Amino acid sequence: MKIAFWKTLARRLVGLAPVLMLAACASQGTSQPANPADPYESFNRSMYRFNKALDSAVLRPAAKAYDTVVPTVVDDRIDNVFSNVGEIVRIGNLVLQAKFNKAAISTGRLLINSTVGIAGLFDPATPMGLAQQEEDFGQTLAQWGVPDGPYLMLPFFGPRTARDSLAIPVDSALELSQNIEHVPTRNTVLGVKILNDRQDLFPLEGHLEDALDEYAFVRDAYLQRRHFLIYDGNPPLPAADEDCDPGLEDC
Repeated sequence: MKIAFWKTLARRLVGLAPVLMLAACASQGTSQPANPADPYESFNRSMYRFNKALDSAVLRPAAKAYDTVVPTVVDDRIDNVFSNVGEIVRIGNLVLQAKFNKAAISTGRLLINSTVGIAGLFDPATPMGLAQQEEDFGQTLAQWGVPDGPYLMLPFFGPRTARDSLAIPVDSALELSQNIEHVPTRNTVLGVKILNDRQDLFPLEGHLEDALDEYAFVRDAYLQRRHFLIYDGNPPLPAADEDCDPGLEDC
């Protein structure tokens, strides 16, 4: 029983390893004033350095080799297949959030891309007006009223909020590529997904190198993006300051 548990846990960790990539492309920069959303900044920065070291030693070189060997046309097909499989997770979370119109869009994408798109190799649904929805269980928890909690830089998993950390087991369990029973096939799929996801982050590296404090840049970008996704691209405006003069531009 215990052996089976640890094997399952290890499989989940491997499958979620690409999450660390967002935080693994940079090093610690100059210090900034404390952010109230980041009360564990000292710990988080140390985990940031750990993730970067792992990425520099293993993941980035492997992804560079993958990028060199795999032709662009093949890589695009791989991207499409993983995106198509991910529609199942998106549909489930959209239903849990009672966003039934968007769930119907994602269902349409899954059906069209799985048939007309030849098992997801192509994406005819997007030109047809069925845009991909970005949903995960962290967003579902937010819709259910679970607060963000503190920002965390997790080893291996990368940037998260406490709420998004709670969503890791659910998102992992719903990831079909991690539930393939044939072990060699499962490991091959997971390995390709990790390299493919890391390759997709190469364009972000230049932005991180230009940042004065790359840790803070990653943290703020992550928190802003999560806020944007939770509100489906329409986050509420900040509350007005009662002491602010409405006639001023900064008010």
